[in-house]
Amino acid sequence: MEEIASKYNPAEVEEKWYAYWLKNGYFKSKPDGREPYTVVIPPPNVTGVLHMGHMLNNTIQDILVRRARMTGKNACWVPGTDHASIATEAKVVNKLASEGIKKTDLTRDEFLKHAWEWTDTHGGIILKQLRKLGASCDWDRTAFTMDEKRSESVLKVFADLYNKGMIYRGVRMVNWDPKALTALSDEEVVYKEEHSKLYYLRYRIEGGEGKYIVVATTRPETILGDSAVCVNPNDERYGFLKGKKVIVPLVNRAVPIIMDDYVDIEFGTGCLKVTPAHDVNDYMLGEKYNLPTIDVFNDNGTISEAGGLYVGMDRFDVRKQIAEDLEKAGLMEKIEDYNNKVGYSERTNVVIEPKLSMQWFLKMSDLAKPALEAVVNDDIRFFPAKYKNTYKYWMENIKDWCISRQLWWGHRIPAYYLPGGGYVVAVNDEDAVKAAREKTGNKDLQLSDLRQDEDCLDTWFSSWLWPISLFDGINNPGNEEMRYYYPTSDLVTGPDIIFFWVARMIMAGYEYEKDKPFKNVYFTGIVRDKLGRKMSKSLGNSPDPLELIDKYGADGVRMGMMLSAPAGNDILFDDALCEQGRNFNNKIWNAFRLVKGWTVDSSLQQPESAATAVRWFDAMLSRTAEEVADLFGKYRLSEALMAVYKLFWDEFSSWYLEMVKPGYQQPIDKETYEETLRFFDALLRLLHPFMPFITEELWQHISPRKEGESIMVALVPEVKPVDGQLITDFEKTKEIISGVRTIRLQKNIPNKEPLILQVVGKHDSGNDAVIVKLANLSAIETVSEKEATAASFLVGTTEYAVPLGNNIDVETELKKLEDELKYLQGFLKSVKAKLANERFVNNAPAQVVENERKKQADAESKIKSLEEGIAILKK
Repeated sequence: MEEIASKYNPAEVEEKWYAYWLKNGYFKSKPDGREPYTVVIPPPNVTGVLHMGHMLNNTIQDILVRRARMTGKNACWVPGTDHASIATEAKVVNKLASEGIKKTDLTRDEFLKHAWEWTDTHGGIILKQLRKLGASCDWDRTAFTMDEKRSESVLKVFADLYNKGMIYRGVRMVNWDPKALTALSDEEVVYKEEHSKLYYLRYRIEGGEGKYIVVATTRPETILGDSAVCVNPNDERYGFLKGKKVIVPLVNRAVPIIMDDYVDIEFGTGCLKVTPAHDVNDYMLGEKYNLPTIDVFNDNGTISEAGGLYVGMDRFDVRKQIAEDLEKAGLMEKIEDYNNKVGYSERTNVVIEPKLSMQWFLKMSDLAKPALEAVVNDDIRFFPAKYKNTYKYWMENIKDWCISRQLWWGHRIPAYYLPGGGYVVAVNDEDAVKAAREKTGNKDLQLSDLRQDEDCLDTWFSSWLWPISLFDGINNPGNEEMRYYYPTSDLVTGPDIIFFWVARMIMAGYEYEKDKPFKNVYFTGIVRDKLGRKMSKSLGNSPDPLELIDKYGADGVRMGMMLSAPAGNDILFDDALCEQGRNFNNKIWNAFRLVKGWTVDSSLQQPESAATAVRWFDAMLSRTAEEVADLFGKYRLSEALMAVYKLFWDEFSSWYLEMVKPGYQQPIDKETYEETLRFFDALLRLLHPFMPFITEELWQHISPRKEGESIMVALVPEVKPVDGQLITDFEKTKEIISGVRTIRLQKNIPNKEPLILQVVGKHDSGNDAVIVKLANLSAIETVSEKEATAASFLVGTTEYAVPLGNNIDVETELKKLEDELKYLQGFLKSVKAKLANERFVNNAPAQVVENERKKQADAESKIKSLEEGIAILKK
């Protein structure tokens, strides 16, 4: 066995053992007779790079997966990436623009060639980076949401849901992203509080000889699409307007007054402008009163020909210009400051436009019912459970899902339009031609006669199938892997995608497998900096995870992340946590080097102090193993790590090793040495899921290992019955040792000088051998009264005293006691003066007066003790 290095070198150790794990196939999983433990990775964007959120999420997954292997389960962690339609297409468009190429100049096939080139170049970088972290994924199973199996699955599901009548096509009001030029789902809109303006506009009454009504709006540019003005029929102020028309300012279009109790009499002026093409509520009013729909915006947010004015101008430029023009025309009543919430695209961070658009939708109400029940009934458990309410609210108020996107990168919608109108849905061109011939009765129809829908599917329409499609459950229902690995065990994800992804996977699971897709969902928090700000590139407060690993080692970073990561709570990340992790690595390393440096003498008898230490630490180890198992069951991973950390740092290093350590250049007995290595082995196994690299390195050094052996598949320490009284008694033993050590410090007595410990009262002598060794005592004596010069301390009700004898410098001690006496006498004088003041005693609260009297009694008691001590020293 090679010699262990004097210093821990993370980079060297990490590279060596990751290659070893891969070579020996420890990450691979195939169905067998063991209990499966399955985790599917939340697929990161294919062209993304590792950030702190990924670090946290994948560290947690790896901890769970490694722990599962060490409890004898067949752990299968499936990696993969997401094609990320909007994000990836935007990157490809930007790259092309930098080369002077516009997307509009390319055919769909030409553009997709560029997109696949981009994906092939940048795709998978993030998965390679996860290896640096120690992620123990079954890399042979790596999937991509647009690979052949996953693509086939998506198209089959679309066709199936369409045939079931659950997918439909229609013109609806959608959230439009003017930058990405696509519709978004409601969940992809982020509402931000903004300081806006409220514009009060004058609408002249047709034939009203200069009379007008005032309408308030935050978006004066949309008057270009006004079809009506609505007032509440119960609003007495506007009863005279019934049957009349008003003139839209600047546009000079006469529009009807409609009366509907939808309008809030108390809000604004009580008059509502109705723009059916640009507001979802206005659209409903338009449908109800058969109003014309005038779409004044182009897809990119500029004014269209239908607007009539300001054609081609950007919507926000128009807002400024139209306000000026309204002022000049005398049609602006006033402008007020106004706070409102504005919807932004989560993907491009531009203000979304409500827009009427022909889109594909999936009916959600029936899909949602079993998915809601599963979580409410805890068939699927959420950690922390507080997210059940969030989930329940959304599922009970669910809307149909807009699943089409006006993009080319993604799964193209498998709908084919017929020459004479109508369409067919089919999973491939061949089936489309068959279906078209059947529908039209034209046996000569060819593929060239059909036109496939230009849109692609929302990215989430592929990832909602992830736990099923990874095991090819759509294409090959009931296959061996689906029967074995599904439902998966744990899902680790952020609460920000509880609707995008978690809820939808649950719906797909019940629709296609009649079963939940996973048993537990662990929601991570958001990684923030130490000031509480969300980490982002724009703020420059997000460290590069790979640089952190280079600096502190992967184990140090993993530990730093987990020390601050309770489930569901935000993580206040600080590099100092990684430093703490690195220091712990060094502590483990140095402790191991200390033990392996001892010389073993087989002829030596085990000392009583060592035998006591072994019994005690065996109990501590078993208690912690039990605690860790319980905490893993509750997904309290940070607390589980802290329990092992304290066991190693406080109990093993600070106490156990001190108890069994042989004297300088002395050998250790064989029995104690072997027990110590057994403990080290168990500690490394407890730590392995959290800190895989250093634990493997040291485990391999404990005793000769065969090629291919690994701590990865060593079982976690056995939980044995714990002697609680032994642990309780030992806590008192530690207090006694600490008490003696404190006296040594206070009295400046060298550690090498043996002391006598006097016991006044009840004392259990069972651990005396340990006390004698660690406190360096020549004897422990039970006495009825301590020596006059002794320094003492209490443990419970028992007094322990160290006779100082020659160990005391009388002059120094006398001066110290006299100084303390002088201070207390001055203090007592001030307290007495306060209590002698009648105004204070009569007017101060009773509790305050009582506190002063207690101070007097304490001071008088201490003064008496000091005076006795001084008298003894002066003899």
